[in-house]
Amino acid sequence: MPAPRKLLLAAAFGCLFVLAVVLATATVMRLTEGDAGGGWSPGGRIFLLLLLTLAGCALSYRLIALLYARYVNAPLRMAEDLAAMTAHSGLRLPEAASEELRALALAANHLLASRDALESDVAERVREARASLEEERSRLAALMADLSQSVVVCNLDGRVLLYNQRAKRELSEGPDGSNAELLGLGRSIYRVFDRALIEHALERLQPAAGDLAGAADDGRKAIGSAQFVTATRAGRLLRAHMSPVLGSDGQAGVRVGNLAVSGFVLVLDDVTQTNERHARRDELIQSLIEGGRGPLGSLRAAAEMLSDFADIAPRQRDRFLGVIRDEASALSAQFEKAAAAFSNDLRERWLLEEILGVELLAVAARRIGEQRSGEQRRLVVKTENVDESLWLRVDSFGLLQALRYLAWRLQDEYEVRDVRLSLQRSGHLAQLDLYWVGTFMNNEVAMSWLQDSMSVDGESSPLSVVDVVERCNGEVWFQRERVSHRAFFRTMLSAAEAPKELPSAIIPASDGERPEFYDFDIFRWSAGSHELDDRPLAELSYTVFDTETTGLQPSAGDEIIQIGATRIVNRRLLRHECFDQLVDPRRPLSQESVKVHGITRDLLAGQPVIAVVLPTFHAFCADTVMVGHNAAFDMRFLQLKERQSGVCFDHPVLDTLLLSAVLHPNQSTHRLEAIAERLGVSVFGRHTALGDAMVTGEVFLKMLPLLAEMGITTLRQAREASERTYHARLKY
Repeated sequence: MPAPRKLLLAAAFGCLFVLAVVLATATVMRLTEGDAGGGWSPGGRIFLLLLLTLAGCALSYRLIALLYARYVNAPLRMAEDLAAMTAHSGLRLPEAASEELRALALAANHLLASRDALESDVAERVREARASLEEERSRLAALMADLSQSVVVCNLDGRVLLYNQRAKRELSEGPDGSNAELLGLGRSIYRVFDRALIEHALERLQPAAGDLAGAADDGRKAIGSAQFVTATRAGRLLRAHMSPVLGSDGQAGVRVGNLAVSGFVLVLDDVTQTNERHARRDELIQSLIEGGRGPLGSLRAAAEMLSDFADIAPRQRDRFLGVIRDEASALSAQFEKAAAAFSNDLRERWLLEEILGVELLAVAARRIGEQRSGEQRRLVVKTENVDESLWLRVDSFGLLQALRYLAWRLQDEYEVRDVRLSLQRSGHLAQLDLYWVGTFMNNEVAMSWLQDSMSVDGESSPLSVVDVVERCNGEVWFQRERVSHRAFFRTMLSAAEAPKELPSAIIPASDGERPEFYDFDIFRWSAGSHELDDRPLAELSYTVFDTETTGLQPSAGDEIIQIGATRIVNRRLLRHECFDQLVDPRRPLSQESVKVHGITRDLLAGQPVIAVVLPTFHAFCADTVMVGHNAAFDMRFLQLKERQSGVCFDHPVLDTLLLSAVLHPNQSTHRLEAIAERLGVSVFGRHTALGDAMVTGEVFLKMLPLLAEMGITTLRQAREASERTYHARLKY
């Protein structure tokens, strides 16, 4: 077999190099011997020889360095890139400089393509198998989002594995109305509720479960539940209904009879307003009792005097009659005042809802104007004189039925084609009118309509219009205005105060993904199973964070101007559990820093100072490992503010820069963009704190399987490996 061309060239170069050394040595010796004048001293000859030797060594080193970079370091870099690509699909090795490495890269890319094709086929089969499960999860997400109650599901350690938006809004509200970030996946419910209260409720579940476990033949009869009332930090009064979550027989948990309890569900009702109404009723009863004793005693005494003394003098009789009249008037006034102040609370029996009047009329107009079967023309409905700020406390469904019933009956029996709806405030009541022009009916017919059971177009109800209005604590009657040729059904309803807090709209993610408010794998996690340092990296919860600052010298007075963070729970980046806050640095911004992050002084005007922001951020980071890129820089800023803010960030910290140096020691750069490119992570929102935190989180998730392949599986191992890298020497 003929020798390779490059091998022959290398051999030829070696021979030429040896020949050059021999010729140089011979030349020096000949010049020395031929110098009759003795101009070449021994020192000069040695210097010349050393000079030629050094020149040869330099040339040799340069050539060897080129060969090392081309045939030694390049394969090492290719091996690191290939290791990263084997953990992630869609990545390919770049074209190498040498022909041999190009052939190797081509073969490796062919294998990667085959692997990706197999993974794609497996992924497609997995997607098909999980289609039904994803549909059920979508239904669950929709159900949780639309519930009017707060729902939280926890494992037995109190770690949150599911919640809805209403729960996050109500339970994370601080005493001052700010968002305290208390609720989140993997967080402890004991940051919201007292541990003793939850444990007491769990103890009440277990006897109930034991009593019921053997009641059915299969031992699976409905398990018991517990209730308790507690208050949030914002002062809301909540009634909690706790139910156990039953696990499989092989799942860890509390055994009660033949049942395994792996967690619990909390369904929370805000009973603050109900409690206030009950307190007002109690106040009314107490005021009537205390305020009525004196007048009733005076009435009784005056009546006894008049009955016992028949021949009482006229002046005394008039005086006693005046006492009776005055006290009766006082009692009447007191009862009228109480009735006016507490009429809504006293009359409310049916569970009513608070709704904005203009929204109710919009729905009513749409429902009344629907195309009916058998009708050629639709009934024209318009709204006029509507108080857009008026809120009602009504049974909206029943009231809509009543309005549609009256309007459609007018169309059927009197051929009315045009009706109007109006809503105005009348004292402490709301006046709702359904009126029309030009067609009159007599009062007897109108009253029969109001008292008949509602039935129209095949839809029937056992209730009458009067029943519905009385259920809403209102009154309804028919009235005509001959001058304006109008007739109308007028309904007087209870006006409600505008809610202090309106439910926030559920905003879908821009990429179409559902907000991730659940993680059922936390059922398998136990806080007492491992110490933190010896816990697997895949089981830990992380807060990935980044800061933007006024400069790069924290010890020289530079300040934080933005903090952004997101969370990783169960190896998932929770894009909807974020912390993003601008900070007023109370110092000027340099033009150089503004060019980097784009945050101007105007954007920072009115923002809270760092001493206010850090306690909230500290609460967001609770019970997690902090992750950052070049985290030493950001942690130095946080440490310098510990005394001012009153919080200490003593969390474990991992740095993606150091982990990159652990994974890829032969790479020339460990900048975030370079790491993201190597691992196939899309870079977006750079030089914003939250954007950088998102990219860092994606990079960290890509690193976890690569670390596992190196045998780095626990937090302790990751920290020790990071500390051995050269970049760990950086100080700020």
